[in-house]
Amino acid sequence: MLPSFVLYGLLFFIYSFEVTHCENLGSVGVREHVHPTAGARWISVRYPKPFESDNKLHHFGAIREPVEQRAQRSTVRHEDFDSKLIPKSFDARATWPHCPSISEIRDQSSCGSCWAFGAVEAMSDRLCIHSSGAFNKSLSAVDLLSCCKDCGDGCDGGFPPMAWDFWKTHGIVTGGSKEEPTGCRPYPFPKCQHHSQGHYPPCPRRIYPTPKCVKHCDTPKIDYQKDKTRANTSYNVHQSEVAIMKEILLNGPVEATFEVHEDFPEYKSGIYFHAWGGSVGGHAIRILGWGEENGVPYWLIANSWNEDWGEKGYLRFLRGHNECGIEEEATAGLPDLSTIPHF
Repeated sequence: MLPSFVLYGLLFFIYSFEVTHCENLGSVGVREHVHPTAGARWISVRYPKPFESDNKLHHFGAIREPVEQRAQRSTVRHEDFDSKLIPKSFDARATWPHCPSISEIRDQSSCGSCWAFGAVEAMSDRLCIHSSGAFNKSLSAVDLLSCCKDCGDGCDGGFPPMAWDFWKTHGIVTGGSKEEPTGCRPYPFPKCQHHSQGHYPPCPRRIYPTPKCVKHCDTPKIDYQKDKTRANTSYNVHQSEVAIMKEILLNGPVEATFEVHEDFPEYKSGIYFHAWGGSVGGHAIRILGWGEENGVPYWLIANSWNEDWGEKGYLRFLRGHNECGIEEEATAGLPDLSTIPHF
């Protein structure tokens, strides 16, 4: 029999680097990744098929905006806000509990629409926050996805900042999910399993075609034009950790884009950083706060791969190091409250 200290050491070694165990549906590989200098740690899980999508690229539809295009939009820094007032941790869910959209985890399904989801999620949050809860609905991802022709190519990807410009110039109607078809234009694609095991069927191999832009609601009870809300302003957030924190603290969650590597889909828990693999595209998400764990700073992020992925749909991302370009392209805007019906 092995001495107890040898046995425990062996078990720790196996757990820390890779554990493979059998379940009813195949083997699952678990691995811990440790940042060499920042101290961040995260756990990855590799699932067998049919839980692993055959086409990871259709989940990464965020395209970096050209520098010259981004320069045409104003950039906020909030230099008049004292940085000393920034708290060590912040969670928009706790600060604005009367806004249900902030705690909502959506699902883009088999469509490269992350750019649209990150936008309408943060827009919905801001409508609720700035109206003191008078607006508590979800904006329609499919309305933005299908009708914003300047944003890119629908399910084949788009420019997140252009989504905010579209909200200002054209407006966006309300819309829930296929499973909960509330509002004017609910999302037409079903939830599916994104690189994880859970409640839903695997995501289809092929990308869904981009829906057509229609100027009417799914239900005749709602008037399409009257259901739209708009933004007063759309703007870039300065490329710094502090500016992004100030913007969230003052106005609510923001949309941000980062470069995705092969390891990212396997994220399960912890503070993510790029550990291995090449680039596979760009991804847009919603940042709703920040914090620290064992002295390691992180962003609190909502993904759009349903609640079975990551930390119940959320992830924590290494903060202050511009990891994978996460602090380079944050975008936001302020709602035009006069466009809220009956406000």
